[in-house]
Amino acid sequence: MKQKILLLHGWGGSDFPHWQSWLAGELAKDYNTVSFLKLSNFEMPELHVWKEELQAHLSDFQPDIVVCHSLANILWFHLCHDASIEQVSTLYLVAPPSLECTIGELQSFFPLEAPKNLYAKEVLLITSTNDPYMNEDEANALQKQLGVAMNVLQNGGHINAQSGFGPWEWMLKELKTKI
Repeated sequence: MKQKILLLHGWGGSDFPHWQSWLAGELAKDYNTVSFLKLSNFEMPELHVWKEELQAHLSDFQPDIVVCHSLANILWFHLCHDASIEQVSTLYLVAPPSLECTIGELQSFFPLEAPKNLYAKEVLLITSTNDPYMNEDEANALQKQLGVAMNVLQNGGHINAQSGFGPWEWMLKELKTKI
């Protein structure tokens, strides 16, 4: 039985040519069950709205695998703190911002403590050596707080289209080992 995959975008969305939109298309080509949830008002997000939208979608879609990018990681962490989600088999935390982020448009999401339970059997944190939203020391500290495996990309920026991540073959291959 194939796994259901949920892709969650961050601030500003992950429209083409972002790797998440590419990944959604690639997964669908092989008849995988994939949801690329579009959260509302992604330029000026509100935590309570995004939480409601995601909780409703999780209840309806019931994913096995969740792939978070950027602010979606923080959204997931909030749901973990609320203990309002069911466990998934695999969780990918890609390019989370600093838990102390001070960007004005994102103020409802921060500051935040790392959750004790990520509600996933397997977790992989993926960071970059030059992410403008989380430096290497913060990434290492988060990895230790979460107690999860971490892959660090050299000069991967924020692991988005602007840093060269349109097609991301590694992520596609990684997911195919799980489905």
